[in-house]
Amino acid sequence: MEKKRIDDCEVGPLPSPRPLDRFGFVKQDVNSSPEGVNKGKSKDEFEREERKVKKWRKMIGVGGSDWKHYVRRKPHVVKRRIRKGIPDCLRGLVWQLISGSRDLLLMNPGVYEQLVIYETSASELDIIRDISRTFPSHVFFQQRHGPGQRSLYNVLKAYSVYDRDVGYVQGMGFVAGLLLLYMSEEDAFWLLVALLKGAVHPPMEGLYMVGLPLVQQYLFQFDQLVKEQLPKLGEHFSEEMINPSMYASQWFITVFAYSFPFHLALRIWDVFLFEGVKIVFQVGLALLKYCHDELVELPFEKLVHALRNFPEHAMDPDTLLPMAYSIKVAKRLEELKEEYEKKTGKALKSAESTAKQNHSEGFSS
Repeated sequence: MEKKRIDDCEVGPLPSPRPLDRFGFVKQDVNSSPEGVNKGKSKDEFEREERKVKKWRKMIGVGGSDWKHYVRRKPHVVKRRIRKGIPDCLRGLVWQLISGSRDLLLMNPGVYEQLVIYETSASELDIIRDISRTFPSHVFFQQRHGPGQRSLYNVLKAYSVYDRDVGYVQGMGFVAGLLLLYMSEEDAFWLLVALLKGAVHPPMEGLYMVGLPLVQQYLFQFDQLVKEQLPKLGEHFSEEMINPSMYASQWFITVFAYSFPFHLALRIWDVFLFEGVKIVFQVGLALLKYCHDELVELPFEKLVHALRNFPEHAMDPDTLLPMAYSIKVAKRLEELKEEYEKKTGKALKSAESTAKQNHSEGFSS
């Protein structure tokens, strides 16, 4: 039977118009949080934003021409400004510059087109099945087989061909979808490559490989950090048999793109692309710290629910992110990584030894 491709699918009707927030998501409640509303900015806010954009334009130069020079000269200024948030109108370009994906794009002309048009992927049906589950409330992805869904399909299909060892895993859709809201298909593809193959930071392809090896490492590290930095909560988690795989896997697999308020996810992504994965640990610990007193009182079922549904006031970037930045984890993460590798290395050697022993016993019996 011939494989069904998204190009062969009929475009669905446009969804009926509904009020959108400033990022293009359908408003769940018109009277909800100020971040979800297209509120008008005061004159002071508008002027402050304009000044911020001018500073950023001067820093990056035309098309990013001055970026590398500025980062070399004033890395601390760049870090501080990124932590305050990249202006939304420049976010797509800056993400490409700080991730190293712009260089990959320039070094590989025509490669993306080749992957999309001329190659086939074993994951095509899986990608088509999952497309409608990615940001279903965003106007760009709502139309069945519309432009947004086609772009998402193309990026994910291209990556599954580019790296057949990883192929396609559902969580990748939220990462690619987030990128597509700020850049073209080809730009989004190369940023995905930069992240998974490690253009600037350590490669993250282990998040999506069989067995999710990098997710397992991150969860081990996070579990230890909770026990060390929030001992009372860590003890309560142990008593209630709560482990990070019950609530934190998606934090790492999608870098908070899956379930966090979009305005907060964007601010985290700004820092993540520049500083690396440590911000995911910092934000996770900051959330647990912020909600500490409530969480230590909850029994198992309520605790699981609370860890998957943090209150809105805990998700304010201007409160949560400064708290996250104050939590120092870089050195400890390295130590815990070594500890995890020793632990898993011993387990692997033990398993291999047992297998060899069983094999030899099979021959001698």
